[in-house]
Amino acid sequence: MAAYIIRRFLEALPVLFLATLVIFLGLRLLPGDPAVVLAGQDASPQTLAAIREANGLNDPLPVQYVIWLKNAVTGNLGVSFFTRAQVATLIAQRAPATVELGVAGMFLTLLIGVPTGILAAIRAHRPSDWFISAFNGLAVAVPGFWLGILAILLFSLVLGWLPPGGRGDFTRDPGQELKFLLLPALTLALPGAAGLSRLVKASMLEVLGDDYVRTARAKGVSNNTVVWRHALRNALVPVVTILGLQFGRLLGGAVITESVFSWPGLGRLIRDSIGNRDYAVVQACLLLLVVLFIAINLLTDITYGVLDPRIRLGRRTAR
Repeated sequence: MAAYIIRRFLEALPVLFLATLVIFLGLRLLPGDPAVVLAGQDASPQTLAAIREANGLNDPLPVQYVIWLKNAVTGNLGVSFFTRAQVATLIAQRAPATVELGVAGMFLTLLIGVPTGILAAIRAHRPSDWFISAFNGLAVAVPGFWLGILAILLFSLVLGWLPPGGRGDFTRDPGQELKFLLLPALTLALPGAAGLSRLVKASMLEVLGDDYVRTARAKGVSNNTVVWRHALRNALVPVVTILGLQFGRLLGGAVITESVFSWPGLGRLIRDSIGNRDYAVVQACLLLLVVLFIAINLLTDITYGVLDPRIRLGRRTAR
């Protein structure tokens, strides 16, 4: 098991390195000059040159990349070009809101995706299966920002049940905070829940057709016992592999969702910083999301290796 964990960790390092290159170069390809954004269109050339020099923007790109990577490895995320605040401080202020939204979105993804997938499988080719399939198709097809706008129009403006945006204080009023959290979390969760529902349905149908399930039914085992004790346990093993990807998708989708619902998390910080060409903040936030995504997928691979020893022993047996 230790060799499997080390191998998976070493395989993740090149991915992280390539991600840093994409983040760094991708920002430099965006139109606009951070010095002009800071000083304004009417600033003198001397002022612009001073701003570029103070923020290291005059250095060649390879030099800027090496300096940024070295500082990031040592935990120095730099200073915001726009606010002059420590980037680590800005992230620490915004990260709890994004984590809260991501955890709530993941909970709703599982709460909706797994039961609907099971129901669609055990009632295949029936009206409930058709309804769930149609709902999943619609949830996947509708863009997240449009889904969020529709949710605000219906539940906030028409029905008046939930606030249209913002974030409450969970320590002072948990009930009010849940009202603020429900719409953005549901908007973030629905596309992932639809995909998870499809996967659970396909996995359940495959397992329900296996020989041991038919044997259990032939022995007179009740359908509920076959589904919940025999089929479900094996059907959910492949689902573990996609949970890490789902959580990574939730983190990525938070940029749009937080903007729609004015949720004060990392997503809004990234959006605002891109508009201000604040390279230091955007680079640090994206790097943090990439590291979290890789770490979650690494944990998912390890968990899958624990659930199915054939995964971690596959390379050895192949020899």
